[in-house]
Amino acid sequence: MMLKVKVTPRSARTEFAGEMADGTVKIHVAAPPEKGRANEELCAFLARHYGVAREQVEVVSGQSAARKLVRVG
Repeated sequence: MMLKVKVTPRSARTEFAGEMADGTVKIHVAAPPEKGRANEELCAFLARHYGVAREQVEVVSGQSAARKLVRVG
């Protein structure tokens, strides 16, 4: 499954924050956007949510952008 995600780093906690009109999922991430920490936390969060191994979740595009394309499964 491919997800369009808009990430907000340095939030109070990691959580879903809704959905945009174009289907993009908004996710708040507690980690800072430094050295890939926010991406790692995003992937771990999505893996827990969808019940898959962490290795099955990867950021396909948008490594350093707020909008990302993430593959799950």
